[in-house]
Amino acid sequence: QVQLVESGGGLVQAGGSLRLSCRASGSISRINAMGWYRQAPGKQRELVAAITSDGRTNYADSVEGQFIISRDNAKNTVYLQMNSLKPEDTAVYYCNADLQYWDGSYFRAVHDYWGQGTQVTVSS
Repeated sequence: QVQLVESGGGLVQAGGSLRLSCRASGSISRINAMGWYRQAPGKQRELVAAITSDGRTNYADSVEGQFIISRDNAKNTVYLQMNSLKPEDTAVYYCNADLQYWDGSYFRAVHDYWGQGTQVTVSS
């Protein structure tokens, strides 16, 4: 009923930039916070950045000043602008949403809805 579809990942040289997008689709009635997480090989998934429905943002210390999260509520889309990329930013990036959707009979609240992930690889 609901899908989060990420795009924009790829291979980039150190110092380069990428912009990730994540669009939520389906019978969505409300999206609260949206965010980006990442998971590098052998490491736990970690929060990168999050944004509330009214635009308040939160960043991991490691990306503060380097990444910018934004969203377009009309398009149910969240973005992650990643600048000055470093090899240590290499990971699978996942979109996450706290949302409510209509399942045909009831409104359902899901606090951790995940996308399938998009690979970001930064070469040195």
